[in-house]
Amino acid sequence: MDADTGPPNPLPPATPPRPRLALSLSLPPLRLRLRHSQRPALLLFTLPLLLLAFSPFRPCGSASSHPPPSRASPAPESDPGVGLGMGAGGGEGAVEEATGFEVGIVVPKLSRAAAAAGAAEDCVVRLVRELESAGLLVERVRGVPAEFIKLAAPMGTLGRAAAEMQMKKLTYIGMELQFEWDQVAAFVRQPDGSLFSWRERYFCFRYLIYGIVNKTNSEITLKFDDKEFHWKENESLLTRLESEGVVKLVFPLHDEIKRKQLLRNWALNWLDFTWQPIDEIYSYFGTKIATYFAFLGMYTRWLFFPAVFGLATQLIDFGSLQWLVLPAFFIFVISWAVFFLQFWKRKNSALLARWGINCSLSEYKNLDNELGSLGDSLTIEEKKFDDASAEKRKLQRNEWFGVLLRIRNNAIIVLAIICLQLPFELAYAHLYEITETEVMRYLLTAVYLVAIQYYTRIGGKVSVNLIKYENNQGEESSSASLVYKVFGLYFMQSYIGLFYHASLYRDILALRQVLIQRLIVSQVLENLIENSIPYLKYSYKKYIAVHKKKHEKESPSGKSVRLSTRVEKEYLKPSYTASIGAELEDGLFDDFLELTLQFGMIMMFACAFPLIFCFAALNNVTEIRADALKLLVMLKRPVPRAAATIGAWLNIFQFLVVMAICTNCLLLVCLYDEEGNWRMEPGLAAILIMEHVLLLIKFGFSHFVPEEPAWVKANRVRYVAQAQNVCSKQLLRSISKFDAKLD
Repeated sequence: MDADTGPPNPLPPATPPRPRLALSLSLPPLRLRLRHSQRPALLLFTLPLLLLAFSPFRPCGSASSHPPPSRASPAPESDPGVGLGMGAGGGEGAVEEATGFEVGIVVPKLSRAAAAAGAAEDCVVRLVRELESAGLLVERVRGVPAEFIKLAAPMGTLGRAAAEMQMKKLTYIGMELQFEWDQVAAFVRQPDGSLFSWRERYFCFRYLIYGIVNKTNSEITLKFDDKEFHWKENESLLTRLESEGVVKLVFPLHDEIKRKQLLRNWALNWLDFTWQPIDEIYSYFGTKIATYFAFLGMYTRWLFFPAVFGLATQLIDFGSLQWLVLPAFFIFVISWAVFFLQFWKRKNSALLARWGINCSLSEYKNLDNELGSLGDSLTIEEKKFDDASAEKRKLQRNEWFGVLLRIRNNAIIVLAIICLQLPFELAYAHLYEITETEVMRYLLTAVYLVAIQYYTRIGGKVSVNLIKYENNQGEESSSASLVYKVFGLYFMQSYIGLFYHASLYRDILALRQVLIQRLIVSQVLENLIENSIPYLKYSYKKYIAVHKKKHEKESPSGKSVRLSTRVEKEYLKPSYTASIGAELEDGLFDDFLELTLQFGMIMMFACAFPLIFCFAALNNVTEIRADALKLLVMLKRPVPRAAATIGAWLNIFQFLVVMAICTNCLLLVCLYDEEGNWRMEPGLAAILIMEHVLLLIKFGFSHFVPEEPAWVKANRVRYVAQAQNVCSKQLLRSISKFDAKLD
């Protein structure tokens, strides 16, 4: 099991032991009838998996190798580009930090004639001058497809922006307080020693560049090419330039030194199997992406337990005890899933504590937002109504109207699944069953996979449009609603055909073939498509830009054209967006959806094919490195998001565990009735009893493992005591001063 991540300073962490996967089980298996000539090949296949399962694993984002920085001596950031200190007049305890160009602004290139006339540069020159006045360092780069403005910020500029934004940061007494630049020593630093996280820095940048407004008492005339427009009073300059088409894009830039370091130590580090530098991922990509990779790594390591057990079911003959193999494996898998989800909650809370993020604090943030919006609505209502009962009725109507909207939207999705998707899935399953040749089955599966991609994508976009009309409280609530709706579509698409083979035809052999196709063929193809499409998009955009440059009238003939700067290459790369659109979710939506569907497949049909866990484990080892490579090489640097947990996806994982109990009981009925080892009456009764016992185990074990490590609870108690002590002393001093004034 994963070791809990060590506590952050000022409590020094004890170095956690290196976890070792150990298996001391001798449980009976389901035997595949292999010829003797096939067994050596299976042994060669199992050898690397056994080595993985019984070898020590480095803990994910190990705290021992990367201890949290102490308060006295934080480690400086190491960014490429420009060395920028805290600036003169820095806060108390300010430490020099280096940074580089982290944000890019894309503007169209000026024609040489317009530039020579001097009339068209006014707009961009004004933007650059205003950015420099805001305290940012600016570098202009003229590329092939456009012109780029690269931005960097001294730490003093970011600190003053954070103070103006009234950003709340965690202090060393465990409370989140409004940031003040002159009290910088009171705030907790990041695991890499920096004062601000990547998400905080990025939003400081956006605050600075979108906060440039016209503070004069008149409109300012700006020009670009032959177009002239007016910059109104108190209007954001960047917003105006975006509406006029002058600013094409504002996007985060990759840090080349950190990117190459992560590429070497993470994406291309195949020898460490599931180990990942989680702290470095958090510092570079933010909380949400780091949480995803921490979950993927832990899930992959835990998969080796049922994978080894599933291999044992294929290699060992238990003779007269063979009939106990599937029930034992079934009980083990359900217990494994319950403990895995509980230990993930435990690890997640440990990671958040080490990163200076507290779930309760993030919940308070959401609560503050809700109370703020509620306060605004109450203010409006007070103006409209003087009667308190009228206000109450208005709020109740709004509340129930939102509930009815969600019910209506959910009903639309359910009806679409039943009326449109269910017949399509059943038709495919029936055609697959009556098709005799394997070649035709694979062709049928290929056609089905292509068709279903378009159907589910359309369903996802419909779900996004429905959510716009729901009365959700905040972005996280809308994202959770989207997750549930889209998963309903994919649940039907992924599992209805498997249920068809298992329950109606009771064809376990066909079920195993479909499982192999879905886990091996489909996932390999999806990984190839997922990683090749961004490269093809980039190559196409690059070709268009170079081709357009070659055929420009002002371009010298015979001169080769190529992309020479890193920023223009990043601009041409695709963004990390979800397949259903980027309005509510980023690309992690598709990655989590893929993991969830895999988990449901291996859990709900575990008894039909125990070897499925081996394929899933090996696939996920590849998935870790492929996803890392995609983020570091093929895509723009993602915009950081604030999600600190896996959110609604955890509820879906828990739902799939309950579904797995029901479906595997059905599979056991089909298997034992077909083989004739049990009479149906006592066998069915035993399976029903097992189902209820496993449901009790599922809900009972959920409370057996604490969701937080003891050191996290101890830190929280200590922080509360410290906060009470500080507040009490401050309050007593205020009372004493007040009494002295009265005297």
